[in-house]
Amino acid sequence: MSRKLKTMDAETLMTTPMEPLKFIVSGLLPEGLHVLAGSPKIGKSWLALWICLQVAKGEKVWGFETLRSKVLYLCLEDSFVRIQSRLFEITDEAPSTLHFAIMSDAIGHGLENQIESFIKEHPGTGLIVIDTLQKVRKTVSANVNPYASDYDDINALKQISDRHHLAILLVHHLRKTGDADPLNMISGTSGIAGGADTNFVLQKDKRTGNTAKLICTGRDIEGRELFLEFNRNKFLWELLEPIEMGQLIIPDEIFLLCNFIKSADSFTGTATELIEKLNLDCSPAILKKKIIKHMEHLQKNGIHYSENRTFERREFTLRYDGNDDMTAQLSPQNLPSLPSAPSQGCNLAAVAPCSPLYGEIEGGVG
Repeated sequence: MSRKLKTMDAETLMTTPMEPLKFIVSGLLPEGLHVLAGSPKIGKSWLALWICLQVAKGEKVWGFETLRSKVLYLCLEDSFVRIQSRLFEITDEAPSTLHFAIMSDAIGHGLENQIESFIKEHPGTGLIVIDTLQKVRKTVSANVNPYASDYDDINALKQISDRHHLAILLVHHLRKTGDADPLNMISGTSGIAGGADTNFVLQKDKRTGNTAKLICTGRDIEGRELFLEFNRNKFLWELLEPIEMGQLIIPDEIFLLCNFIKSADSFTGTATELIEKLNLDCSPAILKKKIIKHMEHLQKNGIHYSENRTFERREFTLRYDGNDDMTAQLSPQNLPSLPSAPSQGCNLAAVAPCSPLYGEIEGGVG
């Protein structure tokens, strides 16, 4: 008997707080399944090793912050001697939270259980790198659809990353033939690139050159191209151009709300009643959307949200726990004056009005 579909209506989805996506490398590597593809011997493994090291240490990857985590690197084309030699070149100290293995089972033949066992033995694992994907592919019968096989292999690993909220990075190869779309150059069918949450393509203009371009495309990151140079003295890929970071602009109303809840300790009521308390000129739906959308900012300010719905009222509670992780922030009272402009959001009656400068701007950075 087939299982019943679990659905959520749009209204409920718009008003339900969701756990924010966890980024292992902020703005670049979120939880999920990712592919790093490049030509053979181009320097993919050097890059993967350095990223593993930075995450294990909690240090930046170029300009991107990292979430310090335990890391597993399956170096399936290397030996421990070679890994040691590479570590000697790129670091003076290596953390015990970075683990290596040079052999594993294949997908569908034990690899998933091996990864699950590692995660169980090492809570706090945030990143797993498999170098290379081909080393863990099972032998495919000639009668099997290649696309279906590629997609199934990717999906098997993606289920692990989604279940444990961690990132799995698969190191893979490019085709020898060029293509205007870099994703089409990833070896195999489109089931690999299509099944991954993020694809990174490392391309050199000249095989013998030191410069390369890292093309980053994904569901949860901002599409970008990073221009890199391989430093042969340090054996590191270094960034040639500064990174322009996108960001989510916090609306004035959220600053005002934070100040109010911190002074009152808590609020319980409807969105309409909160609008009256804050002296805002907007609809309850817009205010509620802003609260849900910027829940992460509220939590960083020590403010927690809970629903108290009944048949008669749609109440919610905002409560301040006294733990404020935020550094000094601009509050609405200290905001610079804004140019007057029509707004479809809330209007702060007691402070500066909303404008496009402080509107809700989506960025790809987590």
